[in-house]
Order: sequence, then C-alpha cells, then structure tokens
Amino acid sequence: MKRSDIIRSIQVQFKHMRTSDAAAIVDTVAAHMMESVANGDRIEIRGFGTFQPRARATKIGYNPCTGMPMPLPASTTILFKPSRELTKKMNG
Repeated sequence: MKRSDIIRSIQVQFKHMRTSDAAAIVDTVAAHMMESVANGDRIEIRGFGTFQPRARATKIGYNPCTGMPMPLPASTTILFKPSRELTKKMNG
C-alpha cells in the first residue's frame, strides 16, 4: 500500500474531505511518528503494533568479496513488533 492509497481510503471513508486535507493528515501523522522514534520514544498503535528504537552494538563484519574482517560501527535501528490482532489476521 502506498501513501496515495492511504489518502484515497481516507477520502472514501470521509467523502467531504479534500485530497489536500487527507494528504496533510497522513503527512502530519508520519512526521510525528518519525520525530518521536528519532527522540527515542516508543510508539504503540493498538491493534497494529509498536515501533521502538533499538541500539546495535559495534561488531566485526566480513567483506563478502574479499572475506576480510571489517569493523561495523554502532547504530540505531527501528524495531516493529506487530500486535496479536495483526498477526492473527495475517495468519488467517
């Protein structure tokens, strides 16, 4: 599903809403979610799942072409854990 599909589904549910208003809603929600995760906060959307930042430690990786070891720096990534309802729906 793309951003335009989400905007279209909002417009179908709320027939009076303009495309620009639906796009502004989607952009605002996405911006707040990105800002919260960047600040280290956990986001929980009931019935969908949780997003939270996860720290990765420095480790030694290997270059796939040469096989030589190379250090991989510490970084932060985002962990998504789906809710039970979403998992049940996906698995039938």
